Amino acid sequence: MSKKRAATENESVGDVDALFQLALPEFTAARNALALRLKKGGHADQADAVKGLQKPPISAWTVNQLFWKHRGAFDQLLDAGQKFRTAQAAQLGGRSADLRGPLEARREALANLSKRAAQVLRDVGNSPSPDVMRRITTTLEALSTYGGLQGTPQPGRLSDDVDPPGFETLAALVPRVGDGNAPGPSRVLPFQAAPKKKARAGGKKDPQEQERERQAEEKARLAAAKAAVQHAEHALRDARKHAEQAEAQLKKAAARTKEAERDLLEIEKEKAAVDRRYEKAAADAEAARQDARGVAERAEAAAESVEDSERELEKARRELTALSD
Repeated sequence: MSKKRAATENESVGDVDALFQLALPEFTAARNALALRLKKGGHADQADAVKGLQKPPISAWTVNQLFWKHRGAFDQLLDAGQKFRTAQAAQLGGRSADLRGPLEARREALANLSKRAAQVLRDVGNSPSPDVMRRITTTLEALSTYGGLQGTPQPGRLSDDVDPPGFETLAALVPRVGDGNAPGPSRVLPFQAAPKKKARAGGKKDPQEQERERQAEEKARLAAAKAAVQHAEHALRDARKHAEQAEAQLKKAAARTKEAERDLLEIEKEKAAVDRRYEKAAADAEAARQDARGVAERAEAAAESVEDSERELEKARRELTALSD
């Protein structure tokens, strides 16, 4: 590959990565513009590949943003998934392994990313509805199981929600361990079909080889079945734990509601009593004001009568004095 072509492909990869980091309403126009630019630059194959990229739903878009903008938290989830698969492999190989630790780490990483996802949605004016959050959580759980292995959905470039791996895929994702007392190094197998062995001359296999293959297949199916059962058991325990917690919270909420209703009833009774006292006090005050106005009017009339009497007395005295002289 020439340096110029390699540089072009690297640039194209960067452009596609940037495409999935854009705001969702900008995706289609930016994708079409990138495809047109690649086509004009003589890169028809890359242009067709870019043109075929689907606009992700809001749930998958949010997971992409978590990958690009919250990489540390995202990597913690993938790391927890890798440790869980390694612990499964050790346990299936007959060795003691802690599954609870990786499961708890994955649960904490999922809770952390779920909170960040809700904030990402709110930041772009979308409500983190239960359905959208459920699809986001399911995708995150699936990605933690796949672990970014080649041939599996790649975080950061999701065009759709990701479902959890099926039984056969789960078996392929479990690391292999060596036989005997000293197990060999664990490694995660990419999710792909195992190549078929060539048949012996004449198209027939040695019976011992057939038996070994049959036993190997049964062992692989058994390992996958055990892994699936363990995964389901842990999921069931988690679900029961969450259900118990929800039931306890519901009982507490019901008790708080009942207590609040009692308090409200008491307050309403007290308020009614206060209202009655207020109405009586208001009526008494109004009667007192009426009495005060009556008294004031009578006092004013009495004062005027006094003034009139004083004037009459003064007049009489003057007349008496005149007659005496």
